Amino acid sequence: MIKSKFAEMVGIKYPIIQGGMAWIADSSLAAAVSNAGGIGIITGNAPIDWVREEIRKAKKLTDKPFGVNIMLLGETAEAVAKMVCEEGVKVVTTGAGNPGKYIDMWKEYGIKVIPVVASVALAKRMERAGVDAVIAEGCESGGHVGELTTMTLVPQVVDAVNIPVIAAGGIGDGRGVAAAFMLGVDGIQVGTRFLVANECTVAEAYKERVLSAKDIDTQVTGRPTGHPVRVLRNRLTRQFQLLEKEGAPLEKYEELGRGALSKAVRDGDVDNGSVMAGQIAGLVCKRQSSQEIIEEMFREAEEHILTVKKMFGIE
Repeated sequence: MIKSKFAEMVGIKYPIIQGGMAWIADSSLAAAVSNAGGIGIITGNAPIDWVREEIRKAKKLTDKPFGVNIMLLGETAEAVAKMVCEEGVKVVTTGAGNPGKYIDMWKEYGIKVIPVVASVALAKRMERAGVDAVIAEGCESGGHVGELTTMTLVPQVVDAVNIPVIAAGGIGDGRGVAAAFMLGVDGIQVGTRFLVANECTVAEAYKERVLSAKDIDTQVTGRPTGHPVRVLRNRLTRQFQLLEKEGAPLEKYEELGRGALSKAVRDGDVDNGSVMAGQIAGLVCKRQSSQEIIEEMFREAEEHILTVKKMFGIE
């Protein structure tokens, strides 16, 4: 029922991108999402050899298009930006910076370029730079966040640009999908719900923490650094709060946060690690395969859209 220019552009069944979650988005999850009809994403915020190996693993697991997310301020960003061309990656999503200097190179290799934006001004700037679509991400999302909510940001971005807009932040079920399309988007990006997908290799304790989360369990930390992050509350977030109250120097934040995500993702230390998750975590309550997640979300979305049509007397 849902027709999407974005889905047609990248050759997928469902207009959904899996979030490129650092330390989490690997070949197992990306291939599963792509096989289910969406666009699976491998994190590029890692050593280049690891990213290359994950790309090659994904190629063995799926013949469908998948992508790589590149955090442009990361140490390996430039190397990964070139490597995705060599490896024939179909889609690149970007964050934390301007992908402008790589766009021509990526276009030469037929790569679709889709940056994450947190403001109308940045969306318009990315359109002028020649990107294929933008992901308008609200502050409800997990990980690094901006200031505007999805409900306020997305329609303004839709009105401001002529390229496909993907909505991200606070989307966890069919109601969220339907609402996003009502705002005028061509697709959605989902991260938090995929944390509990069967194919996600995150530590079991991390999954359990997401499944047990309540509506008020997320918190934004690190605002004084200029790079705020939404995570689930724990001992680490309380330590960050103390730093903010004390007016601590940035070095203290860096010291406290160093290795914290890996500690949660790989070691399962959900007390002292950074358990990144969006506000929608309180809605995530069951384990499923990536295929079940995607099919359920879009089936529910279709049902809700039909209900709205009936409410307004639209045949």
